[in-house]
Amino acid sequence: MNSYLLHNATLIDGTGSAPVAQAAVLVDGGHITWAGPESAFVPDPAEIVTRVDLQGHTLCPGFFDCHVHFALPGTTGSVLERALKPPSYELFALLSRLRVTLHNGVTTARDLMGIDAGVREAVADGLIDGPRLLVAIDMLSQTSGHADFHLPSGIDLGPLIGACRVDTVDAARLRARELIRQGADVIKVASSGGVSSPNDDPSWLGMRREMIAAVVEEGQDYGGVPVAAHAIGYPGIRAAVEAGVHSIEHGYEIDDELRAQMVSQGTFLVPTLLETMTPVTASPQGAAKSAKWHAIAHDSIAASVAAGVKVAVGTDAGLSPDHGTNLGELGLLVRFGGLTPMQAIVAGTSTSAQLCGVADTLGTVVAGKLADLVVVRGNPLDDIDSIGQPANILLVVKEGRAVSNRGGFGVPALGGGGPR
Repeated sequence: MNSYLLHNATLIDGTGSAPVAQAAVLVDGGHITWAGPESAFVPDPAEIVTRVDLQGHTLCPGFFDCHVHFALPGTTGSVLERALKPPSYELFALLSRLRVTLHNGVTTARDLMGIDAGVREAVADGLIDGPRLLVAIDMLSQTSGHADFHLPSGIDLGPLIGACRVDTVDAARLRARELIRQGADVIKVASSGGVSSPNDDPSWLGMRREMIAAVVEEGQDYGGVPVAAHAIGYPGIRAAVEAGVHSIEHGYEIDDELRAQMVSQGTFLVPTLLETMTPVTASPQGAAKSAKWHAIAHDSIAASVAAGVKVAVGTDAGLSPDHGTNLGELGLLVRFGGLTPMQAIVAGTSTSAQLCGVADTLGTVVAGKLADLVVVRGNPLDDIDSIGQPANILLVVKEGRAVSNRGGFGVPALGGGGPR
């Protein structure tokens, strides 16, 4: 079989354990078959193993971004500009966004509005390069909520971004079932208003508790599909937590009572701090909301971390952050959340794998798991911000196959990975 040994590296395995100096990881058939100190590795004399010298750099699990929007352009354009291009142009833009995200260290991403299950399947079947995907397809809110992108001019941008309006419990149930039928891995609801949406405010209550609870129930009954809630202000966070959602996205105005309830229920928080670093400038209203709520986000995350809320990594890439800048989130979790660099890496690997329901196969560098691996220049524990700089992502391996190799390491071209 086509095996190779990554060695002469410091291993950060995603479990939170101390780094292993002079480590080695054996990859065979797209899986990790051994990991630990190189001195303890005993090769099988019956197999020829290619050795790949990582030159003392750091080997990590493949990273996750649990909140992306590949249908959105980041700072390189706008949704309105998308309406001026043929659909074929947007397809090629999507391919570029997927590729740059993968090449910069994200091997699994959860897209929370805008692409369908076909994109996920095309990546899985090797037709296009990109992170392994989980998709929500649409975002649900009520009329005049976060999914209502009617502009005063009468133009409705909602269909361009995957926004869907439901105004009754029965309508929410029906749309949840339709999304599950279409292959959604997660259902996204908007239980508060938003910063970028034109007709509401983050302090407003969005989808009501009974509607969210109905969606949660449908997801549970139809295969255990989890629900993610866009929830910025307190009323929306409370409604979503009490309705039993799997994750709170943003979660800027959580109070201590809700934090305790999230810990008790096992509810995840995806803070999307990277999105808060770019002011909204599309309108004066958006700019004012941005300034207010981004400051609240920076002030609240540390209390959520201290309370023991499970924090996963998400960025809102595409809304305002550019695709490929995703791992900058780790440094912000240290800066604003008080995580240690090791805890930030765990958030972006094993905790995010738990959120996405794939911790049995991904998230840590452990024998038997899929060989999703990232080599980072130097030691990111000394400078966590370095991991967010693409030039420092020297090698990205997905299911044993080198998909980006800035370091020029001698990894076999196919590496025993999956389909091409």
